[in-house]
Amino acid sequence: MWILARSKVKYYGAYPAGFLHRARALLGVGLDDPVLHVCAGRVRDYPYRGIGVNDKTLDLDPTCRPDFLRDARYPLSDLWPGDSTRMWSAVLIDRPYTPDDAARYAPGADKLPEINALLRNALNVVPVGGRVGILDYVWPMPPKSAIEVAVVAVGTGRNNRARWFTVFERLS
Repeated sequence: MWILARSKVKYYGAYPAGFLHRARALLGVGLDDPVLHVCAGRVRDYPYRGIGVNDKTLDLDPTCRPDFLRDARYPLSDLWPGDSTRMWSAVLIDRPYTPDDAARYAPGADKLPEINALLRNALNVVPVGGRVGILDYVWPMPPKSAIEVAVVAVGTGRNNRARWFTVFERLS
């Protein structure tokens, strides 16, 4: 279990302080490895270590200035145009957790991506042995092509909801 400080980024749903470098360690990637941040929000404003130089962001809200302005519900396999052999070293997903949470964001509750579909899409863009991490209230079910390698409860103190950080490794 990780008990972390509340977020220092003034954005609803931002990562807790101290989360990102811990998440990256469980994903098994260094700061130079390209990580795709799905439903990224304002992750680039995160004031602590954990954002890599080759990381990219995907979000549907243009005010967050994502590298890829697109709906996370669609396949991620075309994010390396013209080069289908390239893949992300890891993917980190932090979608809105509930329809009520999703209603607080510009895309709205009707654009809330389903967590198991996000996991399947993300596993398709990491190599065999690559990992996908998800911060959510839901503990997703991995498909047969992956194995769960870590489950961490993440809290920010009393009177706050705890979340799960789950990590899955692609097998085939």
